[in-house]
Amino acid sequence: MIHIGAHVSVAKGWEAMGKTTLDLGGDTFAFFLRSPRGGAAKPVVPEDAAALRAILKEHDFGTIVAHAPYTMNLCAVKEYVVEHAEDVFQGDLQNLEDYLPGQYLNFHPGSHVGQGAEAAIPRIADALNRLMDPGQSTTILLETMAGKGSEVGRSFEELRAILDLVKPDLQDRMGVCLDTCHVWDAGYDLSDLDSVLDEFDAVLGLERLKAIHLNDSKNPCGAQKDRHEKLGKGYIGEERLKAVATHPKLQGLPFILETPNELPGYKQEIETIKSWLV
Repeated sequence: MIHIGAHVSVAKGWEAMGKTTLDLGGDTFAFFLRSPRGGAAKPVVPEDAAALRAILKEHDFGTIVAHAPYTMNLCAVKEYVVEHAEDVFQGDLQNLEDYLPGQYLNFHPGSHVGQGAEAAIPRIADALNRLMDPGQSTTILLETMAGKGSEVGRSFEELRAILDLVKPDLQDRMGVCLDTCHVWDAGYDLSDLDSVLDEFDAVLGLERLKAIHLNDSKNPCGAQKDRHEKLGKGYIGEERLKAVATHPKLQGLPFILETPNELPGYKQEIETIKSWLV
């Protein structure tokens, strides 16, 4: 069995995210601790966070997947952009440690903006080595990317190159989030899911796979464009996505929807996914 949820808003508070997820029929969720475009994080109300933790415990939620802002670029060329990215990473990680320990913090590895992935990858790893702590409870997830522009993480090999440079005492706090739209757009054909997972295992190790973003794609395989679509309405299609959700090697993971939906659409998609699992 998998845990299923959607990306929900923190605007009405932390407890509200838990209640919204229950209303959707989910038992996990993703959220931004601040605007997805960056900016300051709204101060957390300790009692609000405690109410969310009570919901998670009472309803046996799976691991929660917090998401760093899209603008957080640890390998940017401009130093002030890197400094801001590091401040954001530290702030989000500290909030999770303080108020929602033991969960995941997922982020897009970054964009090399012309310096090349070979130069960017060591910079990402260096930031992780400085900003993480061996005693932290939060696991940091590198997200698989579609390959648009100068994105880093467009292949399993690029993610492996980052992980190889992370300090040994931090390795057990590092993982990967596989986004179905992104890997499809990057050229991994989910028509042969076993082969894709075998390649992931050979390059990264399946033990690193901690979460799934379950999204369809508006683009054919290999388009490198990253445009999400509702489940079954895109080029990946329902049968391939069903194969992902029901694959024996992926059971137990949190599956997060990032499809272009409002809450009623997410509720319907969660019901659809549950029907696949019967």
